[in-house]
Amino acid sequence: MADMNDTPRSFSGLDLLASTVLLLDEQLAVLYVNPAGENLLAVSLRTVAGKPLAAVCTCPATLQAAFDSALDNSWGYTGQNIELKRSDGELLHVNCTVTALRQDMAEDVRLLVELQPIEHHLAATREENLIEQQKASRELIRNLAHEIKNPLGGIRGAAQLLEHELNNPSLKEYTQVIIKEADRLQNLMKRLLTSHRTMLPTTVNIHEILERVRSLLTSEFQGSLAMRRDYDTSLPELVGDREQLIQAFLNVARNAAQAMHGEGEIVLRTRVLRQVTLAKRRYRLALEIKVIDNGPGIPEAVRENMFYPLVSGREGGSGLGLTIAQNFVQHHHGTIDCSSRPGETVFTIRLPVEQA
Repeated sequence: MADMNDTPRSFSGLDLLASTVLLLDEQLAVLYVNPAGENLLAVSLRTVAGKPLAAVCTCPATLQAAFDSALDNSWGYTGQNIELKRSDGELLHVNCTVTALRQDMAEDVRLLVELQPIEHHLAATREENLIEQQKASRELIRNLAHEIKNPLGGIRGAAQLLEHELNNPSLKEYTQVIIKEADRLQNLMKRLLTSHRTMLPTTVNIHEILERVRSLLTSEFQGSLAMRRDYDTSLPELVGDREQLIQAFLNVARNAAQAMHGEGEIVLRTRVLRQVTLAKRRYRLALEIKVIDNGPGIPEAVRENMFYPLVSGREGGSGLGLTIAQNFVQHHHGTIDCSSRPGETVFTIRLPVEQA
């Protein structure tokens, strides 16, 4: 078998495809997997080249039969909603196309297998709808914040003047309630408007940002919260607003810590993605950061709306932390999503390294 470092030039065009492409030989050994396939199957071409497909993923009997038919009779195959199991145990639901290739087309290559994850298409549609809805929601909230902010200043000022005119000290307790509540609402309005400030981009290291977040939370929840690193130290730097990124990751991680009442474990995991689509743009390289906690999970009642302003699953929460985090991630042309079940909640943030 040829050295996979000498991949034929004719395969290079497959590197740019958004769908997963695998090239197999007659024994169903992997000759090539494109970058999209490396991301989907959580493997690298260097480590799986020459290994049987079964070492990469477990295929159902129907797909195995399709491989045999394609090899024996050169029949093509198209299957919908095929369930594959990755080598790490994760289940994938994909649409699959198997194409038999003539032996004279490419040495050793007999099958071209294309996989299109259904979850990605559904997620892209949900993301697009969510972004449009949240744009309208944020604009409404922003306008309301501006309208509320000025009268609050007047109410606070009037309460202070009234306090100075009162001769009975016991009555000042009531004016203090007005002043403190006005201050609380002013702070809430300020936080609603903060996420719209102008970005100050510079070259940043994502691990430096995560270490800052880890340091802040470790100080805030001393002794009771375990924060574990799972970093890919080969990640490149990216251009972004350092303060916005710190605030985004801090909001997500603090949200997790508070959901666990400061007791539990949070894992900060970083990986690199290649040939990935974020917010309808294609990028050659992106960073994937996961914030994983082993808490009780997000209540189903708020799961669909957790990124909306003023929606909180925690008593006493402002409902702004995740909204601000999402705003800052979107400022960087990235995406944020979440999967949650009791015992594991995963926030996944993807940030492009270079321009589309």
